[in-house]
Amino acid sequence: MRHMLPRPRPRPLTSCAALLASLLCACAHPPGGQPSATRAASTPAGKTVLARILAINDFHGNLAPPTGSAGEVRTGRLLEGKPERVAAGGAAWLAAHLSRLRAAPSAAPPVVVSAGDLIGASPLLSALFHDEPTIEAMNLMGLTLHGVGNHEFDEGTAELLRMRNGGCHPVEGCQGREPFAGARFEFLAANVVDAKDAPLFPAYALREFEGVKVAFIGMTLQGTPEIVNAASIQGLRFLDEADTVNALVPELRKQGVRAIVVLVHEGGVQKGPGASPDGCEGLSGPIVDIVHRMDPEVDAVLSAHTHQAYNCVLDGKRVTSASSYGRLITHLELVLDAASGDVVDSRAHNVITTREGAGDPEVGALVERYERLSAPMRERMLGRVEQTLRGPDARQWPSGESPLGNLLADALLAATREAGAQLAFMNPGGIRGELAAGDVTYGEAFTVQPFGDSLVTLTLTGEQLRRLLEEQWVGDHVRILHPSRGFSYTWKDSAPVGQKVDPASLRLHGVPIDPAGHYRVTVGSFLAGGGDSFRVFLQGTARKGGPSDLEALESWLKAQSPLSAPETNRITRVP
Repeated sequence: MRHMLPRPRPRPLTSCAALLASLLCACAHPPGGQPSATRAASTPAGKTVLARILAINDFHGNLAPPTGSAGEVRTGRLLEGKPERVAAGGAAWLAAHLSRLRAAPSAAPPVVVSAGDLIGASPLLSALFHDEPTIEAMNLMGLTLHGVGNHEFDEGTAELLRMRNGGCHPVEGCQGREPFAGARFEFLAANVVDAKDAPLFPAYALREFEGVKVAFIGMTLQGTPEIVNAASIQGLRFLDEADTVNALVPELRKQGVRAIVVLVHEGGVQKGPGASPDGCEGLSGPIVDIVHRMDPEVDAVLSAHTHQAYNCVLDGKRVTSASSYGRLITHLELVLDAASGDVVDSRAHNVITTREGAGDPEVGALVERYERLSAPMRERMLGRVEQTLRGPDARQWPSGESPLGNLLADALLAATREAGAQLAFMNPGGIRGELAAGDVTYGEAFTVQPFGDSLVTLTLTGEQLRRLLEEQWVGDHVRILHPSRGFSYTWKDSAPVGQKVDPASLRLHGVPIDPAGHYRVTVGSFLAGGGDSFRVFLQGTARKGGPSDLEALESWLKAQSPLSAPETNRITRVP
């Protein structure tokens, strides 16, 4: 019975990489070829103070080592002509690497920070206990500051406050041996306010390094309302990231602060499939514009959300991201002028959290305890798949669909036939893992679909279907919905936004879609509420609720096993 891929045999690190597993490598140039970010207006040579910061992002409750490609990191090197990958992640190993970095000889004690999404979209091991185990693990790791991300809002504001303050779950009560104590670290949310402009959490926190103050501003992305169920954030407003930071700068200057670090849950993407974790090759995405608009007083931006790794200098600001799932740690060093308090230089390196050794014993024991508690549900067998099924990957499936996404759409359709469903769409952002070939457990299925979205079947006209498909392209974001079997269409890559889909290509079981016709469509409740900017779903009529997406997948696996990978021929992309 398989519920986890075999752990890769430990591999020795070489050259700088071996030293960097515990210390910042002192090579002849900064890691990844990125120059140090030296301020042009630095003060004359004098006493300096070193501020060390260890940052993670997008952990998503991955206490156990993530499996498959989600548990690997590209090193930036080639191995037999292919990008080299190493196994990484797992809370015990993350904790061990943080401990070694803290213990660096002759170095200032670091501050450990997070740039959002510690919790939410978590595997069963954490989600079954409402992510309390992840908060407990972060307490043990010495996390100090946490800028909230969009997934922290998945279960609503009251539950997010419980994560910070502690207390038993309002419905299921206390699940651990003792009442949940909450976080021993600070939550920050500078750009999240209520209707009266009152902040949900503090905007920033100050830390001193040998008497020199450094401000840490934490925030989520302004677009959080587009990717979180509306009911979870009712009454909250999410402000522009750069404008929020810039408005805080004068207040910080009055307090004598000249060094500013931003923890922002928004990010970018490097160009190239084999990009180094310390590279900055053609960085694009929302973070670039945000950084360009930030006040020059900002010295470093620890970003997140895109689950990517990069180490850049933009407009004199150090800009980094540490991938996801605890696979990397950003080791940032700021050189502070002791007299002025300003940053005169910065260095950074993304350290791979390899799995050599046993990991941290205390965090390991915590994970093992929750694994025992969750085992009966986690290991329940649901079915079998004949090939490994992966989610969206534009390099492998340029049309936007994927075998796993198509399978999930088929499961949604089958589960809602009684509601009259004729087709279904699976949101690509709702696919959080892969199904490895072989037996599929409940825990693995939960990892793929952890949100517990309830299904909604609604009626759209053929014209609304066409407009819905055009909404897959919004600004820089491309979110291709996975269609169920029998629905097909063609889109043109070079066509302008709003005109990418060929109306004549829309077909259901080979029959052209009638613009005036009516069609029953099934989606998850997140999409049905207009999530991910799919506003057309809000116009759907005759809504009927159904089971959860996970229940649909479970039923499909049981009914169809052994399952083969669905063909990816439902969407055609042309130049």
